[in-house]
Amino acid sequence: MEAVRSGYRTTARVLHWTVAVLVLGMIPAGLAMTTESLPRGVRDMLFIGHKNAGVLVLALMLARVAFRLTHKPPPLPASLPPIQRHVAAATHTLLYVVVLVMAVSGFVRVQAGGFPIEMLDALGLPPLVQRSDAVAETAKRVHFLAHYAVIGLVALHIAGALHHALWRRDGLVRRMWPPIAP
Repeated sequence: MEAVRSGYRTTARVLHWTVAVLVLGMIPAGLAMTTESLPRGVRDMLFIGHKNAGVLVLALMLARVAFRLTHKPPPLPASLPPIQRHVAAATHTLLYVVVLVMAVSGFVRVQAGGFPIEMLDALGLPPLVQRSDAVAETAKRVHFLAHYAVIGLVALHIAGALHHALWRRDGLVRRMWPPIAP
């Protein structure tokens, strides 16, 4: 198998792994915080952490998009079958879109619902979205539906990485790992 020698720059790697850790933490937190069987204090802590992590994900994803638009990714190895190229491109694009949809819809849901985002409040930032129950409910539905897409796409992305690391052993994972480019 052909070893991939070129990789992503450190900025792209750090953004990728920071968002990955946040999203992987937010998925179980988001599922747990709506579980009525948990004590209210635990659910409140999960809501606060989830909201604030969501703001970080939104900012980091906007930085990722800006970086990606100004820095071409390294080429895929020539040995990669065309179908895998297409699946990888579609998965990456959809991940960007759906994570942004999740972050924006969560932000809109919280602000339109009149709830605080503690980190932004601590910075003295005024709400960017007016209070509206209708807007909050629509954003809540979008956020709920999009969480299925995020979970599925993250699973597909991880499965693809594991396929390349453990089955093909083609060095593709080294494009993004370690987080600091050698």
